[in-house]
Amino acid sequence: MPLVYAGVCSHAPGITGRADQADPATKDGFYAAFDDMRAAIEASGAEALIVIAAEHFANFFMNNMPAFAVGMADFYDGPIEDAAWLGIDKFRAPGNRDLSKRLITEIMHTVDVAYAEEWKFDHGIAVPLHFLTPRFDLPVIPVNVNCQGPPLTPIGRAWAFGEAIRRAADSVPEKIAVVGTGGISHWPATPDSGKINEAWDRDFLDRWSRNDKDALLDYDDLTVYADAGQGGFEIRTFLTISAAASGATGTVHFYEPIPIFAVGCTIASYKL
Repeated sequence: MPLVYAGVCSHAPGITGRADQADPATKDGFYAAFDDMRAAIEASGAEALIVIAAEHFANFFMNNMPAFAVGMADFYDGPIEDAAWLGIDKFRAPGNRDLSKRLITEIMHTVDVAYAEEWKFDHGIAVPLHFLTPRFDLPVIPVNVNCQGPPLTPIGRAWAFGEAIRRAADSVPEKIAVVGTGGISHWPATPDSGKINEAWDRDFLDRWSRNDKDALLDYDDLTVYADAGQGGFEIRTFLTISAAASGATGTVHFYEPIPIFAVGCTIASYKL
């Protein structure tokens, strides 16, 4: 069945862990955009949610760093971080092992992908789920694109991965929603934490909204690092969604730099 929803959102830990320190009006606008995204996913009739994230050395480290990994389990626990620090209680999210296996099998025809039967969610997935599936009643399929351990997954391969995800989603009878989550410009865990390059973010979101493949694949990691910090490498998750959207154009529903959250906060979706 054709993919029923494709969007992107931010996932920084401060979004929930430092909510009380943000400007209330800006935070409330961001939270409302998350709520609208949840409502759109529910309205799509999605029977499973693929979350494409950038993992943060919680499950994959330099002794085993796949370019792409997909979860294949009946359930996933989280958050791996301290619940009080993150502002999210411990939870168990449902998976769908059989659906994951079918999707992975199809993806493997064109993209080499690892799979994991054990996966503890860190903030990269826990924060979006906190807003998008607050009752934890929608099966989740976690996906990781290597944005953290050099050599990073080439952005062109992230695009090919997105195309494979779309083909896989279209091949199964279940209705599938897919959300990519990451930062745009941000400098996490550095003295520059809280710095945001708003001009760079807005230019990227313009390319993303137009789904301009050439412009989106024109980034190189040295320039991204200089202009958007090491957190900017997470654009790979957004590009994966662009490819999965198969040329659809998008809408940015919310973007504001929120320094206390240490990222330009984004909610956007494609019209499939």
